[in-house]
Amino acid sequence: MTPPPLPPVQGLNPDGTITREGSLDRVPAAFAPVVQTLRTRLNDVFGPRMHSAYLYGSIPRGNAVPGVSDLDALVALHTAPDQDDRDRARTLEQEIDAAFPQVEGGGILLDSAPNLTSDLELHDSGFFVSCLCTPLTGPDLARQLPDYRPTSLVARETNGDLHLSLPRWRTTLDQAGTDTERRRLSRGISRRLVRAGFTLVMPAWGGWTSDLNLAADVFGHYHPQRHQQMRATARTAQQPTADPDHLRELVEDLAPWLSQEYTAAHGLKAPRP
Repeated sequence: MTPPPLPPVQGLNPDGTITREGSLDRVPAAFAPVVQTLRTRLNDVFGPRMHSAYLYGSIPRGNAVPGVSDLDALVALHTAPDQDDRDRARTLEQEIDAAFPQVEGGGILLDSAPNLTSDLELHDSGFFVSCLCTPLTGPDLARQLPDYRPTSLVARETNGDLHLSLPRWRTTLDQAGTDTERRRLSRGISRRLVRAGFTLVMPAWGGWTSDLNLAADVFGHYHPQRHQQMRATARTAQQPTADPDHLRELVEDLAPWLSQEYTAAHGLKAPRP
């Protein structure tokens, strides 16, 4: 099978380190009131518990689509989040989703500043903050983190635990009883698989992207026999489906193959407590 052309390398600074994605200046006008409300409400909800907060995803990258894109945020607390913190985050997610029709769901991740900058998380959560998150409020944790390059170490620590997701996905798929549940599941699984497929080949390509279609094409150059399947997976990540056969193909065919390839290429992610 003839591989597709290799897209030009992108996403790097002149010194070869990965460029930080996103900026508040890139937030589309339709989402500006959402971001402002989120900033205000995060301070109201978490107060002195909060060290800093960040946006990530399509909104700070500037390619969010009203009524389609979700709102993704990370809150770094001074100490590890507890159940009360998680309950308040969930309530705020629902409040934002109900107040702004331009937002289609979303989530507020919670972590602690000490964990995000720890040695264990240096090439996973630390990489995420430093390269994929846009500061929203509070001191930027990226100042405490190194520059990153598209290495096998970053690949291993970001997606080298894909094998752990497979049993959970199978169980969740078996239990999904509505089209809404299946669409939500297809979106989450597809996003993870496209990103894992990309980071599998990222060190060979030598660049970075969060564009799902580009990620699928970079992957496809190195694994042409799976290119069309990964392109279809990227479409599902952007236009979720409730088709159980497609979901089963992702969980029982693409995911196990990708997990094995990933472990062979980069090894397993360092275990977490």
